[in-house]
Amino acid sequence: MTDNVIRKTIADDSVVLGGMKKSVLALQHLIAMFGATVLVPILTGLHPSIALFTAGCGTLIFHSCTRGKVPVFLGSSFAFIPVILKVKELYNGDLAYAQGGMFVAGLIYVLLSFLIKKIGVEKIERYLAPQVVGPMIMVIGLNLIPTAFGMAKENLFIAAITLGVALMINFKGKGLIKQLSILIAVLVGYVISFRMGLVDTELIQNSPILALPPFRLPKFDIGAIAITTPIVLAVFMEHLGDITTNGQVVGKNFIEDPGLNRTLLGDGLATTFATLVGGPANTTYGENTGVLAITKNYDPAVLRVAAVFAIALGFVAKVGSVLSTIPLAVMGGISLMLFSMISLIGVKTIKNQNVEFNWKNILIMGTILAIGLGSDYLSGLFNITIGIPLNDTVAITGLSFAALVGIILNAVLNRKTNR
Repeated sequence: MTDNVIRKTIADDSVVLGGMKKSVLALQHLIAMFGATVLVPILTGLHPSIALFTAGCGTLIFHSCTRGKVPVFLGSSFAFIPVILKVKELYNGDLAYAQGGMFVAGLIYVLLSFLIKKIGVEKIERYLAPQVVGPMIMVIGLNLIPTAFGMAKENLFIAAITLGVALMINFKGKGLIKQLSILIAVLVGYVISFRMGLVDTELIQNSPILALPPFRLPKFDIGAIAITTPIVLAVFMEHLGDITTNGQVVGKNFIEDPGLNRTLLGDGLATTFATLVGGPANTTYGENTGVLAITKNYDPAVLRVAAVFAIALGFVAKVGSVLSTIPLAVMGGISLMLFSMISLIGVKTIKNQNVEFNWKNILIMGTILAIGLGSDYLSGLFNITIGIPLNDTVAITGLSFAALVGIILNAVLNRKTNR
């Protein structure tokens, strides 16, 4: 065997091994995002297979916009859950109107990316201060807890086991096991439910192995748009935090290169694409940043391989059927933990940003919490109803109203700081 042949053989083996390593690492990222990504459609009524498909496509769109520099995976956004449920309630269960609202939210992200490129991120951050964003994130989580408890009441025993397993792994687990706490807890709850005869397997048996996801176009209504779009105020800071954290793990400043405007553009275009075909809004995932920290492999190409896996999984109908048979109590148990953690992120935002507890900021945060929680906990006390053309009416929820009031109140009370 000549030297050239030997070198070619070694090179070919290296390519194969490199491809296998990327595939294994990509599989870890797929597992890390899987639980949260399919949980959003399960909770809202959207289709899990479409969520997987759009998560993969959204990730590839994001990487294209950011020149392939940022090792990020995009999955279903939890921030939009309350407004999706509200639109679903107001529009007789037609989730296409929620898609329309999220589509417009994605366009706002795109416009915001151009705005940031022109004026700079510093001026935008002045009006999205942590004393506004922190309480808004808290409101998102706290408004979801009653929904989670309602599901858990279907079988408190199953819900308690699911929640207990998730908490135990989060507190005691390490490394990848800790990253898989959601998936493991849901699996344990599902198996116990199956043993107790609480899982209907007929749908799984009758569904084909492969099938085209039931894609659906959005519908647009000013009321649904008014309910949905203010969430952009909260998810913008979530995006900023995720990109900053990702950069800290990798050791690069992605806010500067490829730039916050490009990461926002990728996020916005991913959301508009997802909602055009029936999926939930997308967002950057902290779960995958955790995988980066564990593996110490920061190659963005690995995330793109994971995206291809997610797209392929979206066409496996059996997976969607299994997910649809997960008992409500299992999802209720895991949701209690997830939604509580969302609220804690809001608290950490206030703490980590060293918000000064003067009377102005206390008034701003208290007002946001009061208005934001009023819709669910005070019988809609802070909902406002506006007239819509064609004699229709719609209520702007406390969550959306709180975001608008918080921005305005902070701009007025802290106008000197905002200059």
